[in-house]
Amino acid sequence: MAGAKRAGPRMTIPTQLVLRVLLTEPTQEMYGLQICADAGLPSGTIHPILARLEREHGWLVSRWEDIRPEDAGRPRRRYYRLTEDGAERARFAVAQAVTSVAVVGMRPRPAGGLA
Repeated sequence: MAGAKRAGPRMTIPTQLVLRVLLTEPTQEMYGLQICADAGLPSGTIHPILARLEREHGWLVSRWEDIRPEDAGRPRRRYYRLTEDGAERARFAVAQAVTSVAVVGMRPRPAGGLA
């Protein structure tokens, strides 16, 4: 159905890393660069993921902090927080992704690429 929200995001490794960071304190707000540092990923990777989780899936809410950048001596921060439903869905999605990786990991390829 066109325009309908998908059930959840593709669980790429970067998406899993972002969700794991957000799930450490699911009721607390975190700003973008804090998520970057904790996930070990660059801003250009994190911000599109955060935008998708908020816009397309409704797992996050965000807000700009209410400061004057001139007074703070730094740019304004955008804060992100999982919604209650988003936290529940994220926990399930990350658990499913870990399970999938574990199942695949149980059947490694033989050394040298021979079958």
